[in-house]
Amino acid sequence: MHDFSVAYVTDFDLSVKYRTFDNKFYLTIELAYDMPIPNGQKLMKNYLKPMILLAGMLAVQGNTVPKDVQAMDPDNPTCPAEPNWTSNKEMVLTPIQKNDTKVLLAEGVVDVGLPDRLKKALSDNPDIAEIWLRSPGGHARAGNEAGRIIRELGGLMITRIPAGWSCFSACNFVFMGGRARIIEADGGFMVHMFTMTGDRNAINYSIEMGTDSTVELIGEVEQESALLATEDNDFLIRMGVSRKLLKDIMYKQKAVKVEGSDQSTRRCLTKEEAIKYNVANVE
Repeated sequence: MHDFSVAYVTDFDLSVKYRTFDNKFYLTIELAYDMPIPNGQKLMKNYLKPMILLAGMLAVQGNTVPKDVQAMDPDNPTCPAEPNWTSNKEMVLTPIQKNDTKVLLAEGVVDVGLPDRLKKALSDNPDIAEIWLRSPGGHARAGNEAGRIIRELGGLMITRIPAGWSCFSACNFVFMGGRARIIEADGGFMVHMFTMTGDRNAINYSIEMGTDSTVELIGEVEQESALLATEDNDFLIRMGVSRKLLKDIMYKQKAVKVEGSDQSTRRCLTKEEAIKYNVANVE
């Protein structure tokens, strides 16, 4: 439900509310006044009609409730079992027109070439007002750089995770680059704990090589992890997002699945958490 309240002088309060449900649009107009209104037709013409048009414009295509309720992941119960983040092996950037708004669809893996392509897309399309994201993550530093590009070149850019779409891992940092950030109902801001030990073959090889090789690998992992954690902290400060997001949620997730009853490695923020940590700053 989205509420808008507008007051004209002291005569009356006009409230326009709209919501989407089952892919249908519902509009409610409430009028409260302290005195008789002599000219109802004039009121309709001057005030009510513009407010109806405004509410209609705000019902942007894509801001609807998904037709089917998503099944949840039993290992990660806050997240959908089948996140909608596309199978693109690199992030595809597609400028499109949504009603009166120029939108850049950003879909797929955050790859090392994304920052350069994003910079070019924004330069070639200076009228882009929103970036809509769905991604399974990817290259952490490319995500940070893409987020900084959006903040530096995008002006008052809106980043949005539409209903039913998921933005995971490195995609989080791309999303946080927007000055206005919107996570729609059933849109997924999905976080995890980064890991530098994803290459199991390298770990097994170092163990086979003996203690010295394993100690060297552990030292490299520790150093790289510390650097990335520092970069994450710096990024959140620059984007105006609370650093508590890292210690309260992101860094509390397991980096890899382990034996036991709790096998979760992902966490999807609730609407309240997204607002609390200033991940989303537009309700």
